[in-house]
Amino acid sequence: MAVGQVTFTKADREKLAELLWLLNWISVLTGAMLFALGVFLKIEIQKWQEVMSDQEILHVPHMLMTTGVAACGINFLGGKICLDCADTNKFLRWKLVMIPYVVCTFFFTFCILVGALMCYSVSTQLEESLFLGLRNAMRFYKDTDTPGRCFLKTSLDLLQIHFHCCGNSGHQDWFKVQWVSNRYLDLSSSAVLDRLRSNVGGHFLMDSVPFSCCSTFSPRPCIQQQVSNSSAHFHYDKRSQLMNLWGRGCRQALLDHYTAIMTSIGVTVLLIWLFELLVLTGIRYLQTAMENVLRLGDEHLESHGWILEKSFAETARLNLNIMKNLGKCYQTEERQQDHNINTHGAGSVTRQH
Repeated sequence: MAVGQVTFTKADREKLAELLWLLNWISVLTGAMLFALGVFLKIEIQKWQEVMSDQEILHVPHMLMTTGVAACGINFLGGKICLDCADTNKFLRWKLVMIPYVVCTFFFTFCILVGALMCYSVSTQLEESLFLGLRNAMRFYKDTDTPGRCFLKTSLDLLQIHFHCCGNSGHQDWFKVQWVSNRYLDLSSSAVLDRLRSNVGGHFLMDSVPFSCCSTFSPRPCIQQQVSNSSAHFHYDKRSQLMNLWGRGCRQALLDHYTAIMTSIGVTVLLIWLFELLVLTGIRYLQTAMENVLRLGDEHLESHGWILEKSFAETARLNLNIMKNLGKCYQTEERQQDHNINTHGAGSVTRQH
């Protein structure tokens, strides 16, 4: 028994074709929206790509951009097909194209769903990329005279100021790296040399942070040196310490930023997927209704349209058998080719003797 069978009159088929023509043109606009969302996401990622360890996350915007371009092309063609399907004579020109078109549209619609799910599945990968990227960026913060790293200081300072954050997980992360270049250390000072000798790896470590960690909401001038030593500063209680520096780590700040963007994009893409699924269903009904009216031989008669001609189980079994037969044909062709090669080789050896 057919799945989702509906009976269409001639007027119903014409109205369905006109409606699908309109919906396909709307789908062209949604395809452009998908492309625009992909471009927007790519630009947002590239803004802070210097603090990411890898660029694999870019496959999400690339997927959206590719799907958006495909949506524009497929739905533009679909609009032309649906407009012609209102007339039985014009439908004959597209009859052989309809099934491949429906199959392609199905896979394209599936790609939209994949794109939406990808927006929700990259958070773990993004967090790891930010953790490693920020750790390396903080390590090279001092290398302002090293090619390839000279802009990291500016990027990290802008990041901390823009997102009101400090360090990777918090301001204490700056205590574990040497963020002041040796060029600006007085190596003739015994205090500096003692600190260099006392720390692992000969790094100049101290409980201080860059200026960009300073909170603008602090009621007192920012304290950057001896941050954890409350006795080194006058009236520097616990409340003052909390208000002195940004409390949130930059990894969490960027993760929240990108998660919010991807969640919004994911919801939008899911809505587009539902809309494309509706269009695909309508096209399938129109295709089957027009093919059945051609079999009847009179365009004025009623015809049935459906999503699947047989039940889900029968359709799955039929497709599985088709795939098995294709596999057998491929294996038979390979054996025949091997046999021909062996026969040709044996004949050559006989002629040589």
